[in-house]
Amino acid sequence: MASKDYYEILGVERDADAKTIKRAFLKKARVLHPDVNKEPDAEEKFKEVNEAYSVLSDERKRANYDRYGTAEGPGGFGSDYVDMSDIFGGGFGINDIFDSFFGGGQGGGSSRAARTRGRDMGITLRVTLEEAAAGCTKTIAYDRLAPCDDCGGTGVAEGGHVKTCDRCHGTGRVVEVQRTIFGQMQTQTTCPACHGSGKVVDKPCETCEGQGRTPSRETVDVKIPAGVHSGQSLTVKGKGEAGVRGDASGDLVVRVEVAESETFQRQGDDLFCRVTVDSLQAIVGTTVRMRGILPDDEVVVEVPAGCSYGQQVRVERMGMPRVGTTARGSLIAVIQVVPPKGLTAEQLEDIRKIVDARGEKDSAGEKDAAGEPKAKAAQGGAASAGTRKKPKFKGRGRRNGRSK
Repeated sequence: MASKDYYEILGVERDADAKTIKRAFLKKARVLHPDVNKEPDAEEKFKEVNEAYSVLSDERKRANYDRYGTAEGPGGFGSDYVDMSDIFGGGFGINDIFDSFFGGGQGGGSSRAARTRGRDMGITLRVTLEEAAAGCTKTIAYDRLAPCDDCGGTGVAEGGHVKTCDRCHGTGRVVEVQRTIFGQMQTQTTCPACHGSGKVVDKPCETCEGQGRTPSRETVDVKIPAGVHSGQSLTVKGKGEAGVRGDASGDLVVRVEVAESETFQRQGDDLFCRVTVDSLQAIVGTTVRMRGILPDDEVVVEVPAGCSYGQQVRVERMGMPRVGTTARGSLIAVIQVVPPKGLTAEQLEDIRKIVDARGEKDSAGEKDAAGEPKAKAAQGGAASAGTRKKPKFKGRGRRNGRSK
């Protein structure tokens, strides 16, 4: 079993339901959050409570924990499940969520009304090139401010009511008059009674403290379309931060990042890959069969005779799918020529005979510019050189600048 008993940390029974676990977590988290508790070990205890909640509030993790003692279990979760807690840890983490919760989502500024609509949340989801080609569905586990389960997001306890604020009369702002040496000065500030909303709850929900939302561990399925490009964003409506007391929720914006592949290099919708053939295959040409980017793809690369190193062979409609269509890019095979391996002594002798025969043919077939064999031309040239007469100068000429 794991060294930590998460049920004991939250103070719940092992058969506790999701609501009981969430209530226990919120109760402890309110007390231990570093913004509230200034004890030296408060932050460490808060992290421990959050760890326990992140496991017990997730159906997959809790099932693994109950059976194997660890949240991951013996075989992990598979590539379709993504826990965003580590990613949020560097940005919008559980501490940020509690900061919003303790702040009540009230906006800053002395004359501005409180923000009650939920904010958008952004995450980066990493997928493989193969997943991007085929399309996939990822189950994402993440933390957010979600509508309160106990009050249904209204922020009102049973028997309570929402009414117009008596202090600001529903405007969300109050005007204060101060006497100064320069006379009376008016200042307009956010109403401290309703925090700018213009409404107050006479009997707020104890779980969410009247906000209508609580920190919660959520899961959502995100569909990745086939052919998605790195940097594209997908929006999941209403899965961002919940609004205050039933106001609209923000969206979850998922930025897709496509990992590099060891086999294929993507350029637009085309895929480049290396195909290795030996020099003998490159001479006579060959056919190479290989797996494509999709599970059922079989790519047939026709390497032409006389192919050289680095030559590219294009295979149509074997590249990446184009988003929203049935079209596909091409696969471009970049040919890598290597020496042949595993040749027998007899095969090497046959190749040597071919090389020697080509060498003899080249030597016998060399000709000069006049079309005669180079050996004959050299012999004739030597004979004529011995009988060649010096040219005679006719008429007057000049030597060294003097007349002859």
